[in-house]
Amino acid sequence: MKQMSTVAEQLRAAREAKKITVQQVADATKIRTDHVRALDEGNFSVFSAPIYIRGSVKNYAALLKLDVPQIMAALDAELKGTQKFSEPPPLVEQQKKLMDHLTLLLAKVNWRAGAAVVALLAVVLVAAVVVFAWRHSNKRDPLSNLPPARYEPTSSGDTLPLPKK
Repeated sequence: MKQMSTVAEQLRAAREAKKITVQQVADATKIRTDHVRALDEGNFSVFSAPIYIRGSVKNYAALLKLDVPQIMAALDAELKGTQKFSEPPPLVEQQKKLMDHLTLLLAKVNWRAGAAVVALLAVVLVAAVVVFAWRHSNKRDPLSNLPPARYEPTSSGDTLPLPKK
């Protein structure tokens, strides 16, 4: 197969050579039919971002058993020539600040495991406090601090008499 000038021409020519319809490509790749037609025409403006163009072309080319790396390289060259889908210049390298490091660390935390550990520590702490309080309360007899007492009968008659020995 001779080299075509654009990715769209290569895809369309390969599809037609294999006698595959746009609908069959859409069914096999799960790419919308209007997007398959846009790829065949080289009309990338229907896509919202380059990532969707690249993924669709990669799946389409793989279905047609084309040289995917060659197609992707040609696509990248074509996209660089467009104003809408050319990649922005790389951002200026900046010093990372403490907040950047903390945010990155917090993003890496497995919150489910962390919550389980915190819950386990809370249960252990509550159990330790309960055991300490129970042991401490059993050591002190509340009546031990009272002075010795004597029995003094009352003459009011409201009490029961003492048993006889």
